[in-house]
Amino acid sequence: MNIEQLRHYCVSKKGVTEDFPFDADTLAFKVLGKMFALIGLEKWEAGQKTINLKCDPDYAEELRAEYAAISPGYHMSKKHWNTIDLTSDEVSPKFLVELIDHSYDMVVKGMPKKMRDALQ
Repeated sequence: MNIEQLRHYCVSKKGVTEDFPFDADTLAFKVLGKMFALIGLEKWEAGQKTINLKCDPDYAEELRAEYAAISPGYHMSKKHWNTIDLTSDEVSPKFLVELIDHSYDMVVKGMPKKMRDALQ
């Protein structure tokens, strides 16, 4: 999945916006203002194609044990975030979509009911 396909998929989800909250290099995707995905664009252009995604802590541990391409979140909470190496053959586009969906769902699940209802 290239960067434009990845961006298109993320922004097509309900309530999602994109911005650069940290610097001009780090693209963040947010659902109702809460981050669920981060991409370092400068690293991406240099060939280090990674994405940081939120994850259930237990599932995060399982994924890290099973896939060399998934590691604790770079510059993020190691408990709740994973960094996924998209240059690895382990991460198919279908699997990546599942991980993005999980991240989005985790963030939505943690929102107050009023915010969740606003997405319906």
